[in-house]
Amino acid sequence: MDSGISKVTTHISHNEQLIFERSQPGRAGFSLPPLDVDEIPLDEIVPREFQREDNLAGMPEVTEVDVVRHFTRMSSWNYSIDQGMYPLGSCTMKYNSRLNEKVARIAGFANLHPLAAEAESQGALQVIYELQQHLREITGLPGISLQPAAGAHGEMTGILIIRAFIDARDGKEGSAKRRIMLIPDSAHGTNPASAHLSGFTVQTIRSTNEGLTDLEHLRELCAHGDVAGLMLTNPNTLGLFERNIKEICRRVHDAGGLVYMDGANMNALVGVARPGDMGVDVIHLNLHKTFSTPHGGGGPGSGPCCCTKELEPFLPVPRIVRTRSGSDGPDVFKLDFDYPQSIGRVKAFFGNYGMMLRALAYILTHGYDGLREATEAAVLNARYITHGLTSDYEKPFAAPPMHEVVFTDKRQARKSVHTLDIAKRLIDYGFHPPTIYFPLIVSGAMLIEPTESVGRQELDQFIEAMRSIAREAVDNPELVLNAPHTTRIGRLDEAAAARKPVLRWKPAAPPRMATSDR
Repeated sequence: MDSGISKVTTHISHNEQLIFERSQPGRAGFSLPPLDVDEIPLDEIVPREFQREDNLAGMPEVTEVDVVRHFTRMSSWNYSIDQGMYPLGSCTMKYNSRLNEKVARIAGFANLHPLAAEAESQGALQVIYELQQHLREITGLPGISLQPAAGAHGEMTGILIIRAFIDARDGKEGSAKRRIMLIPDSAHGTNPASAHLSGFTVQTIRSTNEGLTDLEHLRELCAHGDVAGLMLTNPNTLGLFERNIKEICRRVHDAGGLVYMDGANMNALVGVARPGDMGVDVIHLNLHKTFSTPHGGGGPGSGPCCCTKELEPFLPVPRIVRTRSGSDGPDVFKLDFDYPQSIGRVKAFFGNYGMMLRALAYILTHGYDGLREATEAAVLNARYITHGLTSDYEKPFAAPPMHEVVFTDKRQARKSVHTLDIAKRLIDYGFHPPTIYFPLIVSGAMLIEPTESVGRQELDQFIEAMRSIAREAVDNPELVLNAPHTTRIGRLDEAAAARKPVLRWKPAAPPRMATSDR
């Protein structure tokens, strides 16, 4: 009997059924009192052509307790930012203040219909306008559009702006010769795709042994007169600031090209350094990384695109403009489409508005001093982890990192323990693994970004966990190679999951009731 109970318990806790599989005929999660008024035929309330004909057939029949326990169990198996740090390098998985979430749910904003007239949307338009003003100051670039819906979308928007500018400057024949986009090998992985979709051919710039853009290779590539621009991630995906950024921009400009900066790593720069002051022409930002909105999970993002005054005519439309109602009347905000050189719309309506509310709340809550402090804390935390792990893990570049640091598995590989094994073992210590095997130019890479959200106590715990795994790799490598040991299903086969995904659920035969259950 005990064995049977144990077996059932294990089945329930380790192999949760779908809510459809938990369905039992006749179960319901509600009960309604008898009608105390005359019943009105449905046809008199809802026209027959709008009525369902299947009587909700196929929907799960479950009780309230079934539903609550089912979803509560599954939520408890998912790691979240509310439980601990996500040291995912290149992703900026910071904690997001509940205050910003509350602001995004203010009814007047959350329930505003996207087709509402301008006169009924003045508050929403003002929010967008004010956020634009702050982002202009943060980046040092006066032109801005908040339309792009995510980072890669902002990238493509920036490159399309560069293309439109070159077409206008050089004419059809001249622009046809400029179809090369230079991208360092340390750039974000979506950069080549954005360049290709925008009609450019990509050429890769090598990194030096220091992990920085190779200036000599850049000079060689710029010498042919066919360069349209450069896509530069700064700090790059090795966590290093391109200290030659002004010289890089000068060389590209002298060759007739423009510089796009991938702003996904702005968590290391906000309040400290402005891309516009470095010579950058275009940049995208990630509101869903640097400016508070939860990152990941497949939800909406926001990738505003900022640019120089020279490129501003090519930004997407519509633009938010501020006018005055009469000589002494209130400000009025309008959607302006009158920009003949614009690349046009890049997003239906005006982007993902909830992201903008959270970002403005984040900026206003912190103020200049707070934003700078967050940046400094993010860099300090990354350097603290660097100091704590250098004795146990190989650090391929000597320069101090910015907001993220890359280590490798070179020392552990001597015992056949590799980066994936270290990441899996870290789960047993209660931590989400860092980004692994990226950037691609570093063999066995572990890219760690703690962000400013993590205190010293948790940093110390993370460092000790990583150092403990390094010792295990020497003293008991099998323990690491077979990790994780504390999860519900052990080590997943990622290759099989990617190549043979289960994309559709097919309902099983209706369950048969046992005699003892009747």
